[in-house]
Amino acid sequence: MRARRPEVGERFRRFLRRLDGADRPGGADRDEPSAGRTDRAANLAPEPPRQPAPGERRRRGGEDVTVPPAGFTSYYGRPVLKAPVWKWDIAGYLFTGGLAAGSSLLAAGGQLTGRPVLRRAGRVTALAALGASTYFLVHDLGRPERFHHMLRVAKPTSPMSVGTWILAAYGPAAGVAAVAEAAPWLPERGVLGLGRRLLPPVGHAAGLFAAAAAPALATYPGVLLADTAVPSWHEAYPQLPVMFAGSALASGAGVGLLAAPRDQAGPARRMAVAGAALELWAAHRVETGLGLLSEPYRTGTPGRLLRAARALTVAGAVGALAGRRSRVVSAVAGAALLGASVALRFGVFHAGVASARDPRYTVVPQRERARRHEPRIDTPEP
Repeated sequence: MRARRPEVGERFRRFLRRLDGADRPGGADRDEPSAGRTDRAANLAPEPPRQPAPGERRRRGGEDVTVPPAGFTSYYGRPVLKAPVWKWDIAGYLFTGGLAAGSSLLAAGGQLTGRPVLRRAGRVTALAALGASTYFLVHDLGRPERFHHMLRVAKPTSPMSVGTWILAAYGPAAGVAAVAEAAPWLPERGVLGLGRRLLPPVGHAAGLFAAAAAPALATYPGVLLADTAVPSWHEAYPQLPVMFAGSALASGAGVGLLAAPRDQAGPARRMAVAGAALELWAAHRVETGLGLLSEPYRTGTPGRLLRAARALTVAGAVGALAGRRSRVVSAVAGAALLGASVALRFGVFHAGVASARDPRYTVVPQRERARRHEPRIDTPEP
């Protein structure tokens, strides 16, 4: 029979004793336990050198050396997200859609309060803005039939699908309301005379329907932008619809201040103040309340555009209140509100594109969210 081989643990202990005895002068007893065995085993796996913290001062070669702080890098320096391929026409689409919605609300206010100039200006502007908005959208799609193809399905979970149907429902109503303003130009007899009698009540109903759909038309672009993966748009999902609603009200009020005389501009003045308050509040939250993702709204071209929008909005609201006795001041205030709406939409658009191109705005917030959701491990005290 074979002799029993020592176990692995016993063989390892014998190895340590031989190793320790080889370092002693004259050798050592092979079976004598070594006091330095633990140190010898510990030296087999030396502790790695401590890495200095960023900004810590170390001594090397007799002189102090400051470790530079680590900079942010991404995979080969490439963006994590693909930036939106949209061009300036989408920013124009955002502006004209809001202008159409605000003008329809202005027209409904003039219609219900007996202000024909205000009603007419709102209806005509809504139709013109709707035509421009449709052109910008079709131009971005590339082919006109693609808009028709989007109407073949209705998907409530898709802001793009819902927005297409909102535009399809709002457009005919706004068009009929604007065409009804031509009724006084038709002859009183014949077939055209029948149209002259029927158009005003039909236009009245169509104008109210367009005004009912206007809030959805004004806010859905904000929902659409926030539904994307673009960091600065996605993080601002509570504020963007409110900001766009306020901008739509302010731009519609600007049309009324430009077109209506002083005695008919009362609804436009109230719209201007309400829209400016909503827009300024939401813009302030976007520029200061998103942490790192607020930075694209404050820097570069987007920052300049949004600062200009803020200044023009404040000037327009103040001018709307101060222009009760001056037609010129009212017109200047209306132009300022329209310019503020243009600057706001382009500023938000460029801020989103800038946040998608810089990987820092994608990776750093993700790391912060992951760190907040890490389970907390409490180590027991010794």
